[in-house]
Formats: sequence, structure tokens, C-alpha cells
Amino acid sequence: MRFLIIIPAHNEENNLPFTLDSLQQQSFKDFKIVIVNDGSTDNTPGVIKEYTDQDQRFETVDLQKSLHQPGSKVVHAFKKGLETQDLNDFGIICKFDSDVIFPEDYLEKIEKAFLENPDYGLVGGLLYVEKDENWVYEGNSNKHHVRGPVKAYRKESFLQMKGIRETLGWDNIDAVILQDMGWKEVVISELHVRLIKVKGADYTIKPADYYGKYFYFLGLNRFLAYVASGKEAMKSKSVSFFFKIIGSYENCRKQNLELKISENERKIINRQRWNMLKRKWLKM
Repeated sequence: MRFLIIIPAHNEENNLPFTLDSLQQQSFKDFKIVIVNDGSTDNTPGVIKEYTDQDQRFETVDLQKSLHQPGSKVVHAFKKGLETQDLNDFGIICKFDSDVIFPEDYLEKIEKAFLENPDYGLVGGLLYVEKDENWVYEGNSNKHHVRGPVKAYRKESFLQMKGIRETLGWDNIDAVILQDMGWKEVVISELHVRLIKVKGADYTIKPADYYGKYFYFLGLNRFLAYVASGKEAMKSKSVSFFFKIIGSYENCRKQNLELKISENERKIINRQRWNMLKRKWLKM
């Protein structure tokens, strides 16, 4: 199964070489990599040229800088890269970040998982970050969810869900939609991917405004959004954090901001969230 790997990059001259080197060193060699230079103002184009000049598997797409909208920016760049390729030439479509380091057998094990399990639609490894000079599990999500920087889709599942959505929350929306279509999302826990941008940082802490917008664009109804806000507030041990999140969520509702998911997809997401709530909290 040939891989198509799309890597959006904006001002990543320091990190991108680590990502591209780790892909060049893969034990599995049948892939094409498209690096989408999203309006970089540093030497990212020069870094990309070093690889495209000496390895025909590497290509580049140059864009004017996308509008800085969390979630949508990176998906917009990804889609622009995707548009340049004939998907008939590939069996696996990947959206990778430009600041990760893959183990040498990453693609090999991803391909093996897809070949041996025809119901696998989305596969990836686990993210690790540097903390106190050690690489530790990132912990920003459960270990059964494939994170945004390391997404690998079976082409058929990717096409069936009509690609990924250009919105905040896209990297959860895809998994929910695929599951509803009968595809499995699978994390290969022994595949440790190093996330190099956030050295020593607590990657789990995000501002209240982010969470409010995230819950809105994910399509959560008011009840589920408030429950999710309460969960984040408990993590932060802050009552005010809860009210700031719901304030951001309600502001989005008031403005009636456009959702990038259909009404049916919104129902699917809310049903999945409600079922998860019943299992974990209500023990139903």
C-alpha cells in the first residue's frame, strides 16, 4: 500500500528537518511526501528544497499564508497539498505535522495494520513530549485516539467520509464519523512519535476561549458542552474557568457561527458523546 503523506508547514525551519529525516529513514520506502509551505517567512522553503532536490519522493506546494484560524488553517493547507495528487496512486493517506520524529518502523507497522485488518480506517501511534530531559506520553487525549499530528487513513475510509473538515475539532470529528460508518480507529501503542515543539511544556493546558470554540465547532449541544466545560474546569481546579469556557461557547452560539459539519454529522457526534457520558459517568 503506497503512502501519500501531506505535511503542512509554517515557519518550521528548525523542526522540519527532524520530521523529514525520520521519514527518509523509514524501513518502508514506498511513499510520496508533499510539504505544503504555508506562507513561511523563515528558511522553511530552503529546508524543503534540500529534500526535493535530492529525493524525487518529496514535492512541495507553496501557499500564501492561510488565515490563522485554529484547526482550519492546517486543514486548509493539507487540502491544498491533496489537490495536487491523483489519489488513485495511493492506498494510505496521511496528515502529519512538521514537528514530529517518527520511529524507523512507523510506516511499516501502519501498512501492516491496514493490510491485516480490512476494517481499520484510521491508524496512528502515540505522541511523546520532552519533559525534564525525558520523553513522556503527551497525555492530551486517551490512548485510543489517533492525534492530529500522526493521522493515517485508509484511502477508502478517507473518501467515504469525504475527507477531513476545515474546522476546529476536525481531529475528533473524523474519528466519530468513521466509527459511525463502521470503520475502526486504532492506536498502535508501541509506536512512539516524538513531538519536538513543546519541549518541557504542559501541552494539555489551553485557554478557556479555545475550549468554548472547540465545543461549539465540534457541534455539541448546550448540555454536552456544559458537561465538557465542567470536566475541563475540574482539571484546572477553577470555577471561573468553567464560566469562561461556557461564555466563549455561548458567544459562538449568539453569533450563529457557521459549522463545517452537516446536521446529520452533528447528531452523530452528540449521540457518541452522550453514549460516552453514560458509560463513564452515569455507569449506564
